[in-house]
Amino acid sequence: MDSQCINPHLHDDGFLKFALFKDITMLKETVLSRSVRLMFSGIAIGVLAQPVLAQETAPASPTVQRVEITGSNIRRAQAEGVSPVQTLSRADIEKSGKSTVAELLQTLAVDNQGSVPTSFGNGFAAGASGISLRGLGTASTLVLLNGRRIAPYGLADDGQKVFSDLNIIPADAVERVEILKDGASAIYGSDAIAGVVNIILRSDFQGTTLKVSYGQTGYSDGGDVRLAVTHGFGDIVADKYNVVMSAEYGKKNAVWNRDRSDRGYIGASDLRNYGFDAQQALGGTGAITGNNAAGSAINGNVRNPTTLDYYNRGNPNGVGFTRTFPGAACSNFTNHPQGDPGGGCLIDAPQLYSQMQPSQETGNVFLRGTFQLSQDVQAYAEANYFTSQSSSSTTPTGISGSVGYPGGPVSNAAVALGANHPDNPYFGTAARFRYLAADLGPRVSNIDSTFTRFVTGLKGSAAGWDFDTALLYSQNKVSNDRSGYLQRDVMFALLNPTAANVAAARSNPAYAALPAGSYWRIGENAGLNSAALYAALAPKISNDATTKMAQIDFKASRELMALPGGALGIAVGAEYRHESTELAPTAGTDKGNIVGLGYSAYEGSRSVTAAYTELVAPVWKGVELSGAIRADHFSDVGNAYTPKVGLKWNPVKEFAVRGSFAKGFRAPSAAENGKGGLAAFSSASDPLRCALGVTSACSAASIAIITSPNPALSPEKSKSSNIGFVWDPLPKTNLTVDFWQIKRTNEINQEQTDAAIAAGHVARDPSTAQAGIAGDPGAITAVLANYVNSAQTKVRGVDLDFRQGFDLGAGYGKLTFDAKWTHLFTFTRTEKDGSSRDFAGTHGNCDVSNCMGTPDNRVNLGLTWELNKLRVSAAANYRGALKNTNFKNDPDGCAFHYANGDDAPAGCELASFTSIDLNARYKINEKMELFGTVQNLFDKRAPLDPLTYGAVSYNPLDFAGAVGRYFSGGLKYTF
Repeated sequence: MDSQCINPHLHDDGFLKFALFKDITMLKETVLSRSVRLMFSGIAIGVLAQPVLAQETAPASPTVQRVEITGSNIRRAQAEGVSPVQTLSRADIEKSGKSTVAELLQTLAVDNQGSVPTSFGNGFAAGASGISLRGLGTASTLVLLNGRRIAPYGLADDGQKVFSDLNIIPADAVERVEILKDGASAIYGSDAIAGVVNIILRSDFQGTTLKVSYGQTGYSDGGDVRLAVTHGFGDIVADKYNVVMSAEYGKKNAVWNRDRSDRGYIGASDLRNYGFDAQQALGGTGAITGNNAAGSAINGNVRNPTTLDYYNRGNPNGVGFTRTFPGAACSNFTNHPQGDPGGGCLIDAPQLYSQMQPSQETGNVFLRGTFQLSQDVQAYAEANYFTSQSSSSTTPTGISGSVGYPGGPVSNAAVALGANHPDNPYFGTAARFRYLAADLGPRVSNIDSTFTRFVTGLKGSAAGWDFDTALLYSQNKVSNDRSGYLQRDVMFALLNPTAANVAAARSNPAYAALPAGSYWRIGENAGLNSAALYAALAPKISNDATTKMAQIDFKASRELMALPGGALGIAVGAEYRHESTELAPTAGTDKGNIVGLGYSAYEGSRSVTAAYTELVAPVWKGVELSGAIRADHFSDVGNAYTPKVGLKWNPVKEFAVRGSFAKGFRAPSAAENGKGGLAAFSSASDPLRCALGVTSACSAASIAIITSPNPALSPEKSKSSNIGFVWDPLPKTNLTVDFWQIKRTNEINQEQTDAAIAAGHVARDPSTAQAGIAGDPGAITAVLANYVNSAQTKVRGVDLDFRQGFDLGAGYGKLTFDAKWTHLFTFTRTEKDGSSRDFAGTHGNCDVSNCMGTPDNRVNLGLTWELNKLRVSAAANYRGALKNTNFKNDPDGCAFHYANGDDAPAGCELASFTSIDLNARYKINEKMELFGTVQNLFDKRAPLDPLTYGAVSYNPLDFAGAVGRYFSGGLKYTF
């Protein structure tokens, strides 16, 4: 049989091994409890009968190799259990053309909303990458390395969700990736609600491979250099040892929004050419949007102290000006198209200063040694070291941005040019001021991350049991150094040196050292500022984070007794681990003193003890029952008991059915129940002010959200079910369909932002109220929230996996086609008050990372042709259309509108997006292989998306369509 077309679902004896399970979503608790009791009765009978059965049962043939698969602790000859597992081999990784495992995983159909792309350089978890199976978030997806946990990334996504950084994976050392698309807390404990990603690295390799590659976009930027060396020596059979070493280096250059100006709206915030206007904050930066409302202009917008109308400093006809500034003319700062009806000076700051891809330099070392101590026992040791330095840039600070900290909101709306400030057009009277601090340059974050992991253990067999036990230590350290961020107290004193402002700033030594009467000169006069003034105004600030995990574990499995369908298998195990997490706040954010930067800090530790058991019982030929149960004790949140049951049935050779039901849980992280807090930013409209006639409040705008940890939180809980079938009608044809559902309750969330606004859980600044509008309460400065067990989510969908192989005949090679499709029927979140929202196929939920939406269709298509030494692969990745609403049937209608009031984009729908990648590999000889890739082959442009905050005017899911066509190539040499 052709080795490339071997069906992974077949037994060694050629029979399918799947199972029929009745509609598990309808199982009652009584059925589950009876199943668990029956399972443990079987364990007791098997243990009591073991001495007799050991003599009666013939030993397994030594030619049948038993392996452990993700989702089960029982080693078996069969390739798969009751739960669906998607496997990515080394060949699959190579065919994708992706330079890292993280990039590949985030293109998969099973990944959905809440994933963290490396390209999101300005998020809370900048510098890392995470996967979100089923769209349930990175915190509900457990990532394992060689079947064991790793220390999570030091920075939590959205300041809340702790997750594993996929960047730590050494791509050239990967043997395969197994993705369990089913709940697995009964096997692995906390965090496996949505499934498990198990990255399995090489453990037995001899020889040396050298791999070098380089890639860049069609714009000649985004250069990506990769160098990998893997060396292995020692034959485990002949020499009784094997050592594998792998080292990788990567350097990826930044891609700037400004370098995609020929791709229309991509990376641009000025969308007037597409039907929007400046009053929606979609006409660039610096617009004057109404009475007592203005954006931050590069030359400054100043408020008339009497009428509360804003005028640009460069306007020679500013009403009430006592001084004019010809040098402040907008044309002296920018050639950006103007036309703001309010008279502001427009630029496109996100396009000028922000990136769609940050720069990143990485180093990765993996070492594994295996030593055959005796015929039955091996010792092994693993070591991982990963280091990353990334740098991301975003717009200069707008001086009026409100911030929050655990003590409450801090409004900067009152920032003003003092009566005697030399750049004040209302000289003699203090005047409020809106300014984009371009003289400081962009805000820059430099993140340095270091990950280490050590494992040492023993595995083998004794007294009829297969066992594995190990000690593990894993740690992640992150430091984040920032520049370009204004200190609030110094800023107020240098712009408006009242006695109170100066007194507040004098506690800062850098400010106290400045000459008395110092002013921060702005706009055309910024060149008069000294380096010492800028050092006091915007010093470098930083914070550090550390996560640690130490673990000892033991597990064992064996065959107990003969059943009509085969041997009864059992596994038992126990583990103990200690986890600790600490994120120090960025200097100044603990008192709301850093303009435009939210507060995030947490600290906590806990110990976890667990014991578990699992049974696999082939009760009849072609029928297999399985069950598992695990008990976990957390020192901070108590106990959790999670069972799982499953059944497989092969009615005929070519057809099989399988099903499972499991409970799961996720214990709250230190960010949620520890010490600390979060002050972050989200996007929301203000229905109250909108109804009063404040036009600018009708569109979503950035607002602060202040959230406090809650030590009384309970773990999240889940129930997941899966039923599916596999059909192999022909030797090279395979079809798998799985219907699945996950219901997660007791969810740990902030209150929904719009619901909190509607309930009045906000802080407002009355001084921003617009004149002439009765009852205007002023703009929202912050939404006030807590982490609470507030809701439940039901996600239901179907996965389809189809594979077809073709033998084209002598001289024409072979062809393989595969398709993977995930469809969401529903993604419904229900609040405690009974209200519910279905996000499937919409742009919600915007309370999770990036506001990237919840596609209800994601598809991966692949076509590979192989002929002798040549292999050519094409891959298409499809993201379905999204309604541009916050949820299905949102009574507020479309989330965005054009200037004429029509829904935006047209039809209130974000168009679907498909990118096609082409990869080719040619083996020059037995030692040398050339490879090359073109991603986004047809240079398709990402659809316009004005709602997301994870990218500028395009959805982060469509990154390939923003950066444009991408080329890479390299050489692999084997010694």
